[in-house]
Amino acid sequence: MTILVTGGAGFIGSAVIRLAVSRGLSVVNLDALTYAASLENVASVASSPLYAFEHADIRDRAALERIFAAHQPDAVMHLAAESHVDRSIDGPSDFIETNINGTFNLLEAARKYWVGKGKPDDFRFHHISTDEVYGSLPADPSVKFTEETRYDPRSPYSASKAAADHLVRAWHETYGLPVVLTNCSNNYGPYHFPEKLIPLMIIKALAGEPLPVYGDGSNVRDWLYVDDHADALLTVLRRGETGRSYNIGGNSERTNLELVTVLCAVLDELRPSGQSHASLIRFVEDRPGHDARYAIDVSRIAGELGWRPSVTLDEGLRRTVEWYLDNESWWRPLLARKGAGERLGTKV
Repeated sequence: MTILVTGGAGFIGSAVIRLAVSRGLSVVNLDALTYAASLENVASVASSPLYAFEHADIRDRAALERIFAAHQPDAVMHLAAESHVDRSIDGPSDFIETNINGTFNLLEAARKYWVGKGKPDDFRFHHISTDEVYGSLPADPSVKFTEETRYDPRSPYSASKAAADHLVRAWHETYGLPVVLTNCSNNYGPYHFPEKLIPLMIIKALAGEPLPVYGDGSNVRDWLYVDDHADALLTVLRRGETGRSYNIGGNSERTNLELVTVLCAVLDELRPSGQSHASLIRFVEDRPGHDARYAIDVSRIAGELGWRPSVTLDEGLRRTVEWYLDNESWWRPLLARKGAGERLGTKV
């Protein structure tokens, strides 16, 4: 089986590629190598005969058609996206161009290829999306996002992903393209670009810098270890029902303040500095339109496909801190990239 993975040099895409190759699957990594991507993320599999790389942008239809023709994939896993909410607030146009127009181009290139192959039933277009398309949940812990939750995006990022989801469903209903969709909760783990909350807090704490927490830190997220997510995505690709969507979560809700406090406690143990790292926590002006709570109901993927998260949040956070402590040579050069480590999303 050959899988075309878009955005394979990014955080989640690279985890999918590393796992797929380890399971004997052939992978074509299609990536534009924008600011958050790094080929170091897939260095461990780069020499494998099962791996190929194509430097291309999903907005380039001609390049996409060439890549489909050259590699003849059996499936597409579409992860390429602009994904940082704060950046979408400052500059929404990149999110419209990549997440909406790029997805349209990829769908059309995939459809042309699929039709040319005689519309094989076993072809799959797997679109990977986010729980942020559902909007915000109340504090009631019994209420979670299901696959039937009404879409209610609140940021340029989530709106662009919602639009992409709708396009994928439309290409299935209108043209019969065999698709599956997944919507995931917040990911964390190794190789996470240092603009996101967890790596940013780790790196700032190591430098003894203030740890900025939005608002009062009460916003709740459901955290999913990235290797668990990669396993879930390959499970859906292999066994998911065509035309169906599956929510993927970690069953690990925490407030942002609780999460940062746990990270500080792990750092106190592994890299003591003479004072608690939690003393560096500072509350800062909240993000515009900051959703209060996300939580995923994983009943469908658990019941139909037998998948459940295997890594607890405490275990995953420790693994993540240890990885960043051991891999400074990976993350330190990234700090020079535009926006890394900076407060974004304030231009309203």
